[in-house]
Amino acid sequence: MALVFYIRSQHSLVEVTAARAEPQTLTQTKSTNGRVEPLENFDGHAPLPGVVAKVYVHLGQEVPIGGALVRMDDTDARKELATAEASLASSRLALQTAEQGGTAAERVASTADIDAAKAQVQQDTRSFAALEKLQAQGAASANEVAQAQHQLTAAQAKVNELQAAKGARYSADDLRAQKAMVAQAQAGMDAAQSAYAGVDIHAPFAGTVYAIPVTPYQFVQGGETLVQVANLKKLQIRAYFDEPEIGQLKVGQPVSIAWQAKPTEFWHGHIVEVPTTIITYGGTRNVGECLISVDDADGVLLPNTNVTVSVMEVQHENVLSLPREALQTKGLSNSVFRIVGDRLVKTPVTVGLSNNERFEITGGLNKGDLVALGAVTEEELTDGLRVKVHR
Repeated sequence: MALVFYIRSQHSLVEVTAARAEPQTLTQTKSTNGRVEPLENFDGHAPLPGVVAKVYVHLGQEVPIGGALVRMDDTDARKELATAEASLASSRLALQTAEQGGTAAERVASTADIDAAKAQVQQDTRSFAALEKLQAQGAASANEVAQAQHQLTAAQAKVNELQAAKGARYSADDLRAQKAMVAQAQAGMDAAQSAYAGVDIHAPFAGTVYAIPVTPYQFVQGGETLVQVANLKKLQIRAYFDEPEIGQLKVGQPVSIAWQAKPTEFWHGHIVEVPTTIITYGGTRNVGECLISVDDADGVLLPNTNVTVSVMEVQHENVLSLPREALQTKGLSNSVFRIVGDRLVKTPVTVGLSNNERFEITGGLNKGDLVALGAVTEEELTDGLRVKVHR
């Protein structure tokens, strides 16, 4: 019985799958994760704490430049603007008053005091002159003339004092301080005007609404995001390549882009900026950030989504290749099993470029050589094994 079994096994053929060595274009790629970023992105923020009065758009809506997006209740903004206007007007009036030497009433009163003092000087001057004549005629004493002279001097000093006080009511430091108050009030006015204008949020460019994190009548804090708009036809991807891989990256290399949400669709791009430093990503990976343009962005890819990018690092044109499952590797030696007639012939080969699907043959085979990939059953391929090709 054992002899019969041996004879039958020698005549049976192991069924194998096979492929011919043939010229193909072979590419080697590196894949990693990345995040989509819009080149034109707008985040509409609440200018002040308040209530969302109106949301004019919905998710996915395309809006023109200047299109209305969201409106905030403007009660608080109007109140802030009125307060700022009053503060600026008050500061400007105070500066004007200082530059003119006082209020209108103060200036009138000061002028009246100076005019009265000057009139007194004129009167005292006449009295002094009259007494001097009388003294010459012996009708007035020297003491009376001296008193008149003293009174005239005091009147003139009074005029000088009032004139000096009028011109020095506000010092240079007072003016500088008041000008600073006006500048501060103007800044407050500008901020209030900006906040008031900001209650109506419009699209700064034509794009697509991709996020609306608020609803009408919702209270929000100042600075909170109300709506996000992006131009979905101008995108880039920030990809994260592990440190050992970044040396092969070059500007201009073509890239294939896949998104799990659309598993049957692919996009294409190229590297526009290679990594310039190494960062820690996810707490465990040392990576370089690479910027990739999306050359055929069509409005489907969304900002902030996670994608897989595959960079074509090397491409060999018209090279002899086989599927990877044909390669037999032992240590540093590579071989394949050629099919010659109905038997396998173990054939050493030299290998060039390889990827996940195929490998390049740089020596050991000729174009058209038929090579076994594997047995249909679990039988191991060996040199000299009799086989037939599975159809």
